[in-house]
Amino acid sequence: MALFGKKPKQSEVSELVLPKHVGIIMDGNGRWAKKRGLPRKAGHTEGARTFRKITRYCSEVGIKYLTVYAFSTENWRRPEDEVGALMKLFKSYLEEAISDFKDDDIVVRFIGDKSGFSPELQALMDENEECSRERDGMVLNIAMNYGSRDEIVRAVKRIASDVKDGKISEDEITEQLVSDNLYTAGQPDPDLIIRPSGEYRISNFLLWQSAYTEFVIMNKLWPDFQKSDLDEALQIYAQRNRRYGGV
Repeated sequence: MALFGKKPKQSEVSELVLPKHVGIIMDGNGRWAKKRGLPRKAGHTEGARTFRKITRYCSEVGIKYLTVYAFSTENWRRPEDEVGALMKLFKSYLEEAISDFKDDDIVVRFIGDKSGFSPELQALMDENEECSRERDGMVLNIAMNYGSRDEIVRAVKRIASDVKDGKISEDEITEQLVSDNLYTAGQPDPDLIIRPSGEYRISNFLLWQSAYTEFVIMNKLWPDFQKSDLDEALQIYAQRNRRYGGV
């Protein structure tokens, strides 16, 4: 449940003022599996299916940018067998995605520290990005080995280096300059972030970018997330009054 009444029909969604940029914290795979007496990796596999379905649907309804939280910098702390299963799932997904999304007008980008992954996974990420580079549809940011605090620290270090080298002065450091040094440079900040699973946390996701983002928390685990749930979140967003600190 997302603190909203009647769920909208798909025809109604097309009439809404849609957010340009949607973020999704894909949460609840492990709990979904546990509820069914399955290993956690089964939840991640089902979550990957949901990811494909919702990504295509976002593109279909007219979302311009979609950022999904796939693997955080903190997720390496999970049990070794679970991390290993996730790496195998990522490899399988990335291999399939090259052909799976070939008929979709979706630009694929990976945000986060790619160097944390194996050379094989890094090469597959690069190949997916290259294959989709010339498309002009929705931009899909897949956050892998991503942490917003790490992202901000990296941006600050790049800016500090430019000041040290005399490329810019201290007075030229602005909010826009910080934004221009983040992984999402050149993209609008997210208008809406959706978190399934009922957890009320931002979990180190797009901290800088989400200063004025609208949040919708939905009490449904990610593998169970349906197109109708996205419709509901978009309807909630359309009813929000975004004042950006004003009246």
